[in-house]
Amino acid sequence: MTDIRTSRRFQVHLPLKVLGDQKVPTGSTENISAAGIYLWVDGEPEIGSFLEFEITVPRESIGTEKEAKIRCKGRVVRCDPSSDNGQTGIACVIEDYDFLRTAESEATE
Repeated sequence: MTDIRTSRRFQVHLPLKVLGDQKVPTGSTENISAAGIYLWVDGEPEIGSFLEFEITVPRESIGTEKEAKIRCKGRVVRCDPSSDNGQTGIACVIEDYDFLRTAESEATE
């Protein structure tokens, strides 16, 4: 397999919640770059499908009183089933993202 990465990846392990009706409820990030993100999730979304998810950044990581939430829309470009943890590794191109204010993030819970 040829590595076609276009930007540096940062190892960042953060909890996330998949939104909508994708039947992929929870997961965590593995790494993030300017162009995309690699996630571990329950379930196996289809390549080419879109996922909307929220990443929670703990307040301790950013030095604020409250955690930060980032809502992202990504397109699945690769799925890597894992027998180790029962989750699927997925690579997504980030199509759009927004930093949520506290009231906005509480509305999605």
